[in-house]
Amino acid sequence: MKICIILGTRPEIIKMSPVIKECQRRNINFFILHTNQHYLENLDKIFFDELKLPQPKYNLKIKSGTHAEEVGKMLIGVERVLIKEKPNSFLVLADTNTALAGALAAVKLHIRVDHIEAGLRSYSREMPEEINRILTDHCSDFLFAPTEKSKEILINEGIPEDKIFVTGNTIVDAVYQNSKLAERKSKILEKFNLKKEKYFLLTLHRPENVDKEEKIKEIFRGLKLIYREFNLPIIFLIHPRTEKKLEEFNLRVPRGVKLIKPVGYLDFLKLESNARLVLTDSGGIQEEACILKTPCITLRNNTERPETIEIGSNILAGTKSNTILLAAGKMMHKKSRWKNPFGDGKSSKKILDILVNIYKK
Repeated sequence: MKICIILGTRPEIIKMSPVIKECQRRNINFFILHTNQHYLENLDKIFFDELKLPQPKYNLKIKSGTHAEEVGKMLIGVERVLIKEKPNSFLVLADTNTALAGALAAVKLHIRVDHIEAGLRSYSREMPEEINRILTDHCSDFLFAPTEKSKEILINEGIPEDKIFVTGNTIVDAVYQNSKLAERKSKILEKFNLKKEKYFLLTLHRPENVDKEEKIKEIFRGLKLIYREFNLPIIFLIHPRTEKKLEEFNLRVPRGVKLIKPVGYLDFLKLESNARLVLTDSGGIQEEACILKTPCITLRNNTERPETIEIGSNILAGTKSNTILLAAGKMMHKKSRWKNPFGDGKSSKKILDILVNIYKK
Protein backbone atom coordinates (compact mmCIF):
# COMPACT_ATOMS: atom_id res chain seq x y z
CA MET A 1 0.00 0.00 0.00
CA LYS A 2 1.18 3.47 -0.89
CA ILE A 3 -0.71 6.51 0.41
CA CYS A 4 -0.53 10.08 -0.82
CA ILE A 5 -1.62 12.52 1.90
CA ILE A 6 -2.53 15.90 0.47
CA LEU A 7 -2.78 19.05 2.53
CA GLY A 8 -2.48 22.75 1.96
CA THR A 9 -3.91 24.77 4.84
CA ARG A 10 -3.36 25.17 8.57
CA PRO A 11 -6.45 23.10 9.53
CA GLU A 12 -5.42 20.29 7.17
CA ILE A 13 -1.92 20.15 8.65
CA ILE A 14 -3.37 19.93 12.17
CA LYS A 15 -6.10 17.40 11.39
CA MET A 16 -3.84 15.22 9.22
CA SER A 17 -1.03 15.22 11.79
CA PRO A 18 -2.41 12.25 13.78
CA VAL A 19 -2.90 10.30 10.54
CA ILE A 20 0.67 11.04 9.47
CA LYS A 21 2.00 9.94 12.86
CA GLU A 22 -0.08 6.75 12.72
CA CYS A 23 1.36 5.98 9.26
CA GLN A 24 4.84 6.45 10.71
CA ARG A 25 4.05 4.23 13.69
CA ARG A 26 2.90 1.42 11.40
CA ASN A 27 5.72 1.90 8.87
CA ILE A 28 3.16 2.45 6.12
CA ASN A 29 4.51 3.69 2.80
CA PHE A 30 3.23 7.26 2.44
CA PHE A 31 4.26 10.69 1.25
CA ILE A 32 2.96 14.21 1.80
CA LEU A 33 1.89 16.45 -1.06
CA HIS A 34 1.60 20.07 0.06
CA THR A 35 -0.16 22.56 -2.21
CA ASN A 36 0.98 25.43 0.04
CA GLN A 37 -2.46 27.06 -0.17
CA HIS A 38 -1.49 28.63 3.17
CA TYR A 39 2.04 29.85 2.60
CA LEU A 40 2.88 32.34 5.36
CA GLU A 41 5.24 30.83 7.93
CA ASN A 42 2.87 31.41 10.84
CA LEU A 43 0.10 29.59 8.98
CA ASP A 44 2.27 26.80 7.60
CA LYS A 45 5.87 25.99 8.53
CA ILE A 46 5.41 26.53 12.26
CA PHE A 47 2.79 23.78 12.35
CA PHE A 48 5.09 21.21 10.72
CA ASP A 49 7.77 22.13 13.26
CA GLU A 50 5.55 22.14 16.38
CA LEU A 51 3.75 18.93 15.45
CA LYS A 52 7.06 17.27 14.51
CA LEU A 53 5.85 16.24 11.07
CA PRO A 54 8.07 15.14 8.17
CA GLN A 55 8.58 17.72 5.46
CA PRO A 56 6.41 17.25 2.34
CA LYS A 57 7.95 15.23 -0.46
CA TYR A 58 6.29 17.63 -2.89
CA ASN A 59 5.43 21.29 -2.41
CA LEU A 60 3.45 22.89 -5.24
CA LYS A 61 3.88 26.42 -3.82
CA ILE A 62 0.48 27.49 -5.16
CA LYS A 63 -0.07 30.34 -2.68
CA SER A 64 -3.24 32.42 -2.89
CA GLY A 65 -5.36 33.43 -5.87
CA THR A 66 -8.93 33.29 -7.09
CA HIS A 67 -10.73 30.00 -6.67
CA ALA A 68 -10.24 29.20 -10.35
CA GLU A 69 -6.54 30.06 -10.22
CA GLU A 70 -5.91 27.97 -7.12
CA VAL A 71 -7.88 24.92 -8.23
CA GLY A 72 -6.50 25.06 -11.78
CA LYS A 73 -2.86 25.23 -10.67
CA MET A 74 -3.44 22.52 -8.09
CA LEU A 75 -5.05 20.18 -10.62
CA ILE A 76 -2.05 20.46 -12.90
CA GLY A 77 0.48 20.04 -10.11
CA VAL A 78 -1.29 17.18 -8.32
CA GLU A 79 -1.83 15.26 -11.56
CA ARG A 80 1.90 15.34 -12.36
CA VAL A 81 2.78 14.00 -8.92
CA LEU A 82 0.17 11.23 -9.04
CA ILE A 83 1.25 10.07 -12.51
CA LYS A 84 4.80 9.80 -11.21
CA GLU A 85 4.07 8.20 -7.81
CA LYS A 86 1.04 5.99 -8.60
CA PRO A 87 -0.32 5.68 -5.01
CA ASN A 88 -3.06 3.19 -4.09
CA SER A 89 -4.85 5.66 -1.84
CA PHE A 90 -5.21 9.42 -2.18
CA LEU A 91 -6.14 10.74 1.25
CA VAL A 92 -7.91 14.13 1.39
CA LEU A 93 -9.49 16.03 4.26
CA ALA A 94 -12.45 18.36 4.61
CA ASP A 95 -13.49 21.07 2.18
CA THR A 96 -10.64 23.25 0.96
CA ASN A 97 -9.65 24.04 -2.62
CA THR A 98 -6.75 21.66 -1.97
CA ALA A 99 -9.15 18.82 -1.12
CA LEU A 100 -11.35 19.43 -4.16
CA ALA A 101 -8.51 19.83 -6.66
CA GLY A 102 -6.73 16.79 -5.28
CA ALA A 103 -9.82 14.61 -5.38
CA LEU A 104 -10.62 15.65 -8.95
CA ALA A 105 -7.09 14.95 -10.15
CA ALA A 106 -7.00 11.54 -8.46
CA VAL A 107 -10.42 10.32 -9.58
CA LYS A 108 -9.65 11.24 -13.21
CA LEU A 109 -6.54 9.04 -12.96
CA HIS A 110 -8.59 6.18 -11.43
CA ILE A 111 -6.71 6.47 -8.14
CA ARG A 112 -8.85 5.67 -5.11
CA VAL A 113 -9.95 8.78 -3.21
CA ASP A 114 -10.44 8.43 0.56
CA HIS A 115 -12.12 11.43 2.21
CA ILE A 116 -11.63 12.25 5.89
CA GLU A 117 -14.28 14.49 7.51
CA ALA A 118 -16.91 13.57 4.95
CA GLY A 119 -20.62 14.41 5.15
CA LEU A 120 -20.48 17.89 6.65
CA ARG A 121 -23.11 20.30 5.35
CA SER A 122 -23.99 23.91 6.17
CA TYR A 123 -26.65 24.02 3.40
CA SER A 124 -25.35 27.42 2.35
CA ARG A 125 -24.04 27.63 -1.21
CA GLU A 126 -22.69 31.09 -0.32
CA MET A 127 -19.78 29.27 1.31
CA PRO A 128 -17.20 28.02 -1.21
CA GLU A 129 -16.38 25.25 1.26
CA GLU A 130 -19.91 23.85 0.86
CA ILE A 131 -19.38 23.33 -2.87
CA ASN A 132 -15.96 21.80 -2.22
CA ARG A 133 -17.20 19.31 0.36
CA ILE A 134 -20.18 18.15 -1.72
CA LEU A 135 -18.09 17.56 -4.84
CA THR A 136 -15.29 15.90 -2.88
CA ASP A 137 -17.73 13.55 -1.16
CA HIS A 138 -19.34 12.53 -4.42
CA CYS A 139 -16.11 11.69 -6.23
CA SER A 140 -14.64 9.76 -3.28
CA ASP A 141 -14.45 5.97 -3.09
CA PHE A 142 -14.49 5.70 0.69
CA LEU A 143 -15.76 8.30 3.12
CA PHE A 144 -14.79 8.71 6.78
CA ALA A 145 -17.68 10.50 8.50
CA PRO A 146 -17.03 12.03 11.92
CA THR A 147 -20.52 11.34 13.31
CA GLU A 148 -23.67 9.32 12.64
CA LYS A 149 -25.35 12.55 11.55
CA SER A 150 -22.79 13.12 8.79
CA LYS A 151 -23.15 9.48 7.71
CA GLU A 152 -26.93 9.95 7.45
CA ILE A 153 -26.42 13.04 5.26
CA LEU A 154 -24.24 11.04 2.85
CA ILE A 155 -26.73 8.17 2.65
CA ASN A 156 -29.57 10.63 1.96
CA GLU A 157 -27.52 12.03 -0.93
CA GLY A 158 -27.34 8.58 -2.51
CA ILE A 159 -23.86 7.47 -1.46
CA PRO A 160 -23.85 3.70 -0.76
CA GLU A 161 -23.69 2.90 2.94
CA ASP A 162 -20.89 0.35 2.46
CA LYS A 163 -18.58 3.17 1.33
CA ILE A 164 -19.11 5.16 4.57
CA PHE A 165 -17.37 4.63 7.90
CA VAL A 166 -18.05 6.58 11.11
CA THR A 167 -14.62 7.15 12.65
CA GLY A 168 -14.90 10.33 14.71
CA ASN A 169 -12.86 13.38 13.78
CA THR A 170 -9.06 13.47 13.78
CA ILE A 171 -9.20 16.95 15.35
CA VAL A 172 -9.94 15.14 18.64
CA ASP A 173 -6.74 13.12 18.24
CA ALA A 174 -4.78 16.31 17.55
CA VAL A 175 -6.23 18.18 20.54
CA TYR A 176 -5.67 15.24 22.90
CA GLN A 177 -2.11 14.77 21.66
CA ASN A 178 -1.17 18.43 22.03
CA SER A 179 -3.32 20.18 24.67
CA LYS A 180 -1.25 19.07 27.69
CA LEU A 181 1.93 19.97 25.85
CA ALA A 182 0.45 23.39 25.05
CA GLU A 183 -0.54 23.99 28.67
CA ARG A 184 2.98 23.15 29.78
CA LYS A 185 5.09 24.79 27.07
CA SER A 186 3.15 27.80 25.77
CA LYS A 187 3.85 31.17 27.39
CA ILE A 188 1.27 33.05 25.31
CA LEU A 189 -0.82 34.12 28.32
CA GLU A 190 2.19 35.61 30.04
CA LYS A 191 3.28 37.31 26.84
CA PHE A 192 0.02 39.23 26.56
CA ASN A 193 -0.69 39.48 30.30
CA LEU A 194 -3.84 37.36 30.11
CA LYS A 195 -5.54 35.48 32.94
CA LYS A 196 -7.59 32.29 32.69
CA GLU A 197 -11.23 33.02 31.73
CA LYS A 198 -10.58 36.78 31.86
CA TYR A 199 -10.65 37.35 28.09
CA PHE A 200 -12.59 36.44 24.97
CA LEU A 201 -10.91 34.89 21.90
CA LEU A 202 -11.97 35.96 18.40
CA THR A 203 -11.20 34.63 14.90
CA LEU A 204 -12.84 35.93 11.74
CA HIS A 205 -11.84 34.99 8.20
CA ARG A 206 -14.67 33.67 6.05
CA PRO A 207 -15.24 35.60 2.79
CA GLU A 208 -18.98 35.89 3.42
CA ASN A 209 -18.11 37.90 6.54
CA VAL A 210 -14.88 39.77 5.91
CA ASP A 211 -15.36 40.63 2.22
CA LYS A 212 -18.38 42.80 3.03
CA GLU A 213 -17.65 46.14 4.66
CA GLU A 214 -21.05 46.61 6.28
CA LYS A 215 -20.99 43.09 7.71
CA ILE A 216 -17.59 43.64 9.35
CA LYS A 217 -18.83 46.95 10.75
CA GLU A 218 -21.90 45.24 12.21
CA ILE A 219 -19.76 42.51 13.80
CA PHE A 220 -17.48 45.19 15.25
CA ARG A 221 -20.55 46.93 16.71
CA GLY A 222 -21.37 43.63 18.39
CA LEU A 223 -17.85 43.39 19.81
CA LYS A 224 -18.16 46.93 21.13
CA LEU A 225 -21.39 45.97 22.92
CA ILE A 226 -19.77 42.85 24.40
CA TYR A 227 -16.81 44.80 25.73
CA ARG A 228 -19.11 47.43 27.23
CA GLU A 229 -21.24 44.74 28.88
CA PHE A 230 -18.55 42.38 30.24
CA ASN A 231 -15.42 44.55 30.35
CA LEU A 232 -13.17 41.68 29.25
CA PRO A 233 -10.54 42.14 26.52
CA ILE A 234 -11.23 40.50 23.15
CA ILE A 235 -8.10 38.87 21.72
CA PHE A 236 -8.46 38.99 17.93
CA LEU A 237 -6.13 36.59 16.10
CA ILE A 238 -6.30 38.32 12.76
CA HIS A 239 -6.11 36.27 9.56
CA PRO A 240 -4.08 37.81 6.69
CA ARG A 241 -7.22 37.95 4.55
CA THR A 242 -9.11 39.85 7.25
CA GLU A 243 -6.21 42.21 7.85
CA LYS A 244 -6.10 43.03 4.15
CA LYS A 245 -9.83 43.78 4.12
CA LEU A 246 -9.63 46.05 7.17
CA GLU A 247 -6.94 48.05 5.38
CA GLU A 248 -8.99 48.14 2.18
CA PHE A 249 -12.09 49.39 4.05
CA ASN A 250 -10.01 51.68 6.26
CA LEU A 251 -11.54 50.12 9.39
CA ARG A 252 -10.18 50.07 12.93
CA VAL A 253 -11.11 47.53 15.56
CA PRO A 254 -13.25 48.87 18.43
CA ARG A 255 -11.96 49.64 21.90
CA GLY A 256 -11.31 46.54 23.96
CA VAL A 257 -10.19 44.46 20.96
CA LYS A 258 -6.50 43.55 20.82
CA LEU A 259 -5.09 42.47 17.45
CA ILE A 260 -2.58 39.61 17.43
CA LYS A 261 -0.90 38.03 14.40
CA PRO A 262 -1.57 34.30 13.85
CA VAL A 263 0.24 32.07 16.35
CA GLY A 264 1.42 28.46 16.40
CA TYR A 265 -0.82 25.54 17.30
CA LEU A 266 0.38 25.16 20.88
CA ASP A 267 -0.13 28.86 21.58
CA PHE A 268 -3.57 28.74 19.98
CA LEU A 269 -4.66 25.72 22.03
CA LYS A 270 -3.53 27.53 25.18
CA LEU A 271 -5.53 30.62 24.21
CA GLU A 272 -8.62 28.53 23.35
CA SER A 273 -8.60 26.39 26.48
CA ASN A 274 -8.21 29.38 28.82
CA ALA A 275 -10.66 31.79 27.15
CA ARG A 276 -14.00 32.63 28.78
CA LEU A 277 -15.68 32.44 25.38
CA VAL A 278 -14.59 31.83 21.80
CA LEU A 279 -16.16 33.89 19.01
CA THR A 280 -15.48 32.53 15.52
CA ASP A 281 -16.71 31.89 12.00
CA SER A 282 -14.41 28.84 11.66
CA GLY A 283 -15.77 25.30 11.56
CA GLY A 284 -12.68 23.68 13.01
CA ILE A 285 -12.55 26.09 15.95
CA GLN A 286 -16.16 25.23 16.79
CA GLU A 287 -14.94 21.64 17.16
CA GLU A 288 -11.80 22.52 19.12
CA ALA A 289 -13.69 24.74 21.55
CA CYS A 290 -16.19 21.92 22.11
CA ILE A 291 -13.39 19.42 22.83
CA LEU A 292 -11.61 21.89 25.15
CA LYS A 293 -14.86 22.67 27.04
CA THR A 294 -14.79 26.36 26.10
CA PRO A 295 -18.22 27.86 25.20
CA CYS A 296 -18.35 29.01 21.59
CA ILE A 297 -20.28 31.69 19.70
CA THR A 298 -20.42 31.20 15.94
CA LEU A 299 -20.65 34.41 13.93
CA ARG A 300 -22.71 32.82 11.17
CA ASN A 301 -26.33 31.89 10.51
CA ASN A 302 -25.48 28.23 9.84
CA THR A 303 -22.95 25.58 10.75
CA GLU A 304 -21.73 22.30 9.31
CA ARG A 305 -21.11 21.19 12.91
CA PRO A 306 -24.74 20.96 14.17
CA GLU A 307 -23.65 18.50 16.86
CA THR A 308 -22.07 21.41 18.75
CA ILE A 309 -25.39 23.26 18.78
CA GLU A 310 -27.32 20.18 19.93
CA ILE A 311 -25.07 19.49 22.93
CA GLY A 312 -24.95 23.17 23.92
CA SER A 313 -21.24 23.92 23.47
CA ASN A 314 -21.95 26.37 20.64
CA ILE A 315 -24.59 28.91 19.63
CA LEU A 316 -25.33 30.55 16.27
CA ALA A 317 -25.26 34.32 16.74
CA GLY A 318 -25.41 35.47 13.14
CA THR A 319 -23.66 38.77 12.41
CA LYS A 320 -26.05 41.35 13.85
CA SER A 321 -24.70 43.31 16.80
CA ASN A 322 -27.70 42.72 19.07
CA THR A 323 -27.79 38.95 18.47
CA ILE A 324 -24.04 38.71 19.11
CA LEU A 325 -24.52 40.42 22.47
CA LEU A 326 -27.48 38.17 23.33
CA ALA A 327 -25.47 35.07 22.43
CA ALA A 328 -22.56 36.23 24.59
CA GLY A 329 -24.89 36.80 27.54
CA LYS A 330 -26.31 33.32 27.19
CA MET A 331 -22.97 31.53 26.79
CA MET A 332 -21.36 33.43 29.70
CA HIS A 333 -23.57 31.33 31.98
CA LYS A 334 -23.03 28.05 30.13
CA LYS A 335 -21.70 25.17 32.21
CA SER A 336 -19.13 23.08 30.34
CA ARG A 337 -20.80 19.75 31.03
CA TRP A 338 -21.33 18.58 27.48
CA LYS A 339 -19.80 15.40 26.08
CA ASN A 340 -17.60 15.78 23.02
CA PRO A 341 -19.52 14.21 20.07
CA PHE A 342 -16.54 13.89 17.71
CA GLY A 343 -14.88 10.74 18.97
CA ASP A 344 -12.49 9.28 21.50
CA GLY A 345 -9.18 10.50 20.09
CA LYS A 346 -8.53 7.27 18.17
CA SER A 347 -9.93 8.34 14.79
CA SER A 348 -6.60 8.11 12.96
CA LYS A 349 -6.11 4.53 14.16
CA LYS A 350 -9.62 3.58 12.99
CA ILE A 351 -9.04 5.20 9.58
CA LEU A 352 -5.72 3.40 9.06
CA ASP A 353 -7.25 0.07 10.15
CA ILE A 354 -9.94 0.50 7.49
CA LEU A 355 -7.47 1.56 4.78
CA VAL A 356 -5.25 -1.44 5.49
CA ASN A 357 -8.24 -3.81 5.33
CA ILE A 358 -9.43 -2.25 2.06
CA TYR A 359 -5.98 -2.68 0.55
CA LYS A 360 -5.84 -6.35 1.56
CA LYS A 361 -9.06 -6.99 -0.36
